[in-house]
Amino acid sequence: MNELFGTDGVRGVANDFLTPELAFALGRAGAYVLARHGARRPLLVGRDTRLSGPMLEDALCSGVASVGLDVWKVGIVTTPAVAFLTRHVAAAAGVMISASHNPVEDNGIKFFAADGCKLADSLEDEIAVQVSAHRELPRPTGAAVGEILTRRRLVTAYLRLCVGLGESLRGMSVVVDGAYGAAYDIAPAVLRTLGARVIALHCKPNGNKINVECGSTDLSALQRAVAAHPGSIGVGFDGDADRALFVDEDGEVVDGDRVLAMLAREFKRRGELPKDTVVATVMSNLGLELALRDMQVELVRTAVGDRHVLEALRAGGYRLGGEQSGHIIDLAANSTGDGVITAVRVCALAAHTGSLRALRCVMRTYPQVLVNVRVANRAIVDDPSVRALVKEAEESLHGNGRVLVRASGTEPVIRIMMEGAVESQIRSYADHIAAKVAALSAQTERA
Repeated sequence: MNELFGTDGVRGVANDFLTPELAFALGRAGAYVLARHGARRPLLVGRDTRLSGPMLEDALCSGVASVGLDVWKVGIVTTPAVAFLTRHVAAAAGVMISASHNPVEDNGIKFFAADGCKLADSLEDEIAVQVSAHRELPRPTGAAVGEILTRRRLVTAYLRLCVGLGESLRGMSVVVDGAYGAAYDIAPAVLRTLGARVIALHCKPNGNKINVECGSTDLSALQRAVAAHPGSIGVGFDGDADRALFVDEDGEVVDGDRVLAMLAREFKRRGELPKDTVVATVMSNLGLELALRDMQVELVRTAVGDRHVLEALRAGGYRLGGEQSGHIIDLAANSTGDGVITAVRVCALAAHTGSLRALRCVMRTYPQVLVNVRVANRAIVDDPSVRALVKEAEESLHGNGRVLVRASGTEPVIRIMMEGAVESQIRSYADHIAAKVAALSAQTERA
């Protein structure tokens, strides 16, 4: 595994780590590797609203054209739209320039394969190697230089996809928090086309404010807006709209677990839930597992991250999966998590049921406690004394809760998560395990 690509592409502070020079090199390397594997079609590029987006877009596209591959720029668009359009127009690959829910100063470059799925690790490894050697790659001249063309109209195909998956929303009022990001015009347009009355919130392309106290990363403004428009529901997107969270008529948050439960129930009712199985991560609430069990639906859990959810979906031949964060993947609709499609699905269900409030009751959320402990050595997670405390906590729950102690994959941190019916009980056990982990870490540092 190379050190350039993370789990979600190349990401970092724009113009610091992720410089125009690196974007240019990625464009050259990516186009060269794709062409070596037979790609002849244009490469499709989209971006979110970040101020650094045009800078990185120009650099990346110039790099692609410099090795002879054409580029189609679709402008400000959501990440799932890039995934869909890449497949729809049979592009050589797709590239999204976005840092999703990350802060304003960050940005990222994510490649999609021709099928709209994440580029294979082996190809990312090849690109990483060629980034270092990009100056030695071919430089065609004359008519062999790639063209850079604007193809904004292609986005209408994605709008048609979203509208086609929906149902009439006449009479429904929806507050849409676009997080000043990629969904700022697409989401309101889709919901209005379906007949909803849309109250737009933070639906402007403002790269200075993307994800700042708005959208799915901070639902407080959305809750206030829903309260100001009685009878409405709310949907909040993140910067690239690959995830969505909701607020019901009472201002209560509807997270990804509840969305998975309500969609699973509906798909199963229609006979459209393959193998009666849903995929979620180890962090999904116990309430989801119990609600699915009542529906006679199996829950397959994966490691944290939508990438792992997608891998399990494809490997198992399943349809529906996601995370608490609102990253919902419906492989019958798109090849990646899609916030706008999730909004269309949830609003349709709310229209049928009469309220999102009623849908929210599909599952009970169990109290969940998460404690993070910084450590000198993440191997402490496997210490026998820690495992003994975990076993003791599990036995105390008598099958009505969960204990998860794991090492972070990105930080020197051990995460302790507990769920159960009584919050004071699980908090006590979580703090007890955390104290043991901290003591062991201190011993390690002194040794």
